[in-house]
Amino acid sequence: MDIQKIIKIVALVIGLVAVYFLVRIIMIGDEAIDADVANQGVVSSFITVALIVLAIATIATVIFSLVNLVSNPDKLKKSLLSVGVFALIMLVGYFISSGQEEILNDGSTLTATQSQMIEGAIKAFYILILLAAGLMLFFGVKKTLSK
Repeated sequence: MDIQKIIKIVALVIGLVAVYFLVRIIMIGDEAIDADVANQGVVSSFITVALIVLAIATIATVIFSLVNLVSNPDKLKKSLLSVGVFALIMLVGYFISSGQEEILNDGSTLTATQSQMIEGAIKAFYILILLAAGLMLFFGVKKTLSK
């Protein structure tokens, strides 16, 4: 058996288990699940299946992405360059922000460093939005003028 058949069989089994739990949840009903703690085990099992599927998908995505990057040095170079530019934008956002200690609604304190990190992330988000809009505008105008 090749790997594709095994993956299809595993996906089918996981899908059938998920459908089984979904049907049981629908048959029990919302009110019965809210009222009785014993019925909440079905929902917990359904969540466990969802977390397992999420973990499998995440691990497979990371592994295949890393294998693809390692096997293709040009893509690895572009990816590292993109990560570097993103890190630079995050650092710029952090350093242009000012952190101030704040008292939160629940009485806890947000330190100046935490405040600066949050404000820096927001400013980096704004920088990325402006960069994306500027690039779309630039290439849109360039495409229009080239015709």
